[in-house]
Amino acid sequence: MSTNRDQYLADLWTNLLEYITTNRILEPEMISHFYEPCSLYELTDEKAIILAPNIVSKQIVKSQAETISNALIDLLSLDHSLIVEIYQKTELPARYDLTRPIPLYDESDFQSMPIQKDRTFENFVVGDCNRESQAAALACAMNPGKFFNPLFIFGNSGLGKTHLLMAIANYVLKADPNKKVYYTESLKFVETVVNAIRDNKIDAFKQYMYNIDLLLVDDIQFLAGKEKSHEVFFTVYNELVNNGKQVCIASDRQPKEIKGLEERLISRFSSGLSVGIDSPEFETSLAILQMKIKQNGYGIDEVDQEGLAYIASNFSGNVRDLEGAWNRVLFYAIQFQQDGGVIKFETVMNALKNQAVVSDKTGLSPKKIIKAVADYYGLTRQQITSKTRTKNIANARHISIYLCRKMLDLSYIKIGDEFGGRDHSTIMSACSKVENQISNDPVFAQAVSDIQKQIS
Repeated sequence: MSTNRDQYLADLWTNLLEYITTNRILEPEMISHFYEPCSLYELTDEKAIILAPNIVSKQIVKSQAETISNALIDLLSLDHSLIVEIYQKTELPARYDLTRPIPLYDESDFQSMPIQKDRTFENFVVGDCNRESQAAALACAMNPGKFFNPLFIFGNSGLGKTHLLMAIANYVLKADPNKKVYYTESLKFVETVVNAIRDNKIDAFKQYMYNIDLLLVDDIQFLAGKEKSHEVFFTVYNELVNNGKQVCIASDRQPKEIKGLEERLISRFSSGLSVGIDSPEFETSLAILQMKIKQNGYGIDEVDQEGLAYIASNFSGNVRDLEGAWNRVLFYAIQFQQDGGVIKFETVMNALKNQAVVSDKTGLSPKKIIKAVADYYGLTRQQITSKTRTKNIANARHISIYLCRKMLDLSYIKIGDEFGGRDHSTIMSACSKVENQISNDPVFAQAVSDIQKQIS
């Protein structure tokens, strides 16, 4: 039977080349030099796999994959599309073992983590800090696999990355409930790989993942250093992207800043679209806070407006800070505001005493200082708080750190937290560098002075 199958594939390949030649789709010299040495390795209802003898033939044939697909559809009188993939022989063992049967498995062993139905694009508050990410996520949800693949969303914890992943999932499932959507955190992915290897189900897991229409991976940075999981994820990722399936990834940093991640993964993540989410500005923070209040069954008029502004100004580092502040205020009002009426500004202040990231009466915060420095140098807040070490960004970062210390008198540890979790010794060193440069460089000193005046 295998011999008959091999002969069928060989004859079909010959017929295909004759079809292409007869219809003058490609030059005869091109066919004889690059196509004839190839072979049709496998054919299913959905996919044709072509085996190329070398990298040159592979790349040339791959560039005409759509042409080959159309020709096969004509020859076979198919009424549906056909995916065409081209590989060298050395690549086949790592990606396909088409002869070895995969044992039966229970899909519950590999099922997606829960997708929260209440996280949608409709209740995602859009502002300058996240407008680009929201637009890219919506584009992917509307046309999975067509535009940005993969979509890589990065930003500090609590800024809405997971919300956007969930929103993509919910949008796709609403449009087509039959779509196979898979959401996982990277540590859960590692756990699944470990269990699959232990239970001799790793091939079954790969096969299960190959059938996914939309893959969403959260906190990809935790995949760093997990070599076997790297290999499995790389195989699954390539299979999905090559087949036009959408992959969306979230991380606390850009691909190139994730230490311990294989270069081939970083390269593929960078080949798509990377978009950042920044900390919300005041207006966005206030809008998010108002939405959270409504979700809790309260009306905006039931909270003193000055109190809302105080929360939005002083807890805008991320959405979780806003939620935590509101929950504390709500608890405090229920327990200690006896009249049960509008939550007063005094109640808000008492509830959040010693909680806010502010150390003066003007409402000045690290976020406002960083934004001022970023605007002065034409950068984004995300660039300043990132791990990037290019001279202009590092210079702006050091000034931001110095002004946070000088104008807010925050501890080195607290400033480190505001700048992506940097060590206190790094913060001390940055302050020292700025102080020395102010003493020795009049132009630099004037720039720092100008920024400080703008903030004040």
